[in-house]
Amino acid sequence: RRFAGLPRAFVLGREVPVAETRRARLLGLALLDRTDAGPGLLLPRCSAVHTFGMRFALDLLFLDDQGAVVDLRRDVPPRRLAGCRGASSVLELPGP
Repeated sequence: RRFAGLPRAFVLGREVPVAETRRARLLGLALLDRTDAGPGLLLPRCSAVHTFGMRFALDLLFLDDQGAVVDLRRDVPPRRLAGCRGASSVLELPGP
């Protein structure tokens, strides 16, 4: 429900909501259960994220302007900061 009305994009073969609103960008997947996180969330114009308020670990894919992966952080636990110089967006995926 949180992502209703957000635009969607295909990223690396997966259709995900795009966090275009301030609220969507601030909250990301925080405070959701893993089952409610869906396929993930794309944060455009972003090179760093936090996992404060997360209830599960995230896989973070940092993407360049063309959508290619420039860095991958697997299984990032709650209460962390992660960033990547040169990234222009971040794909947040529910971790394993």
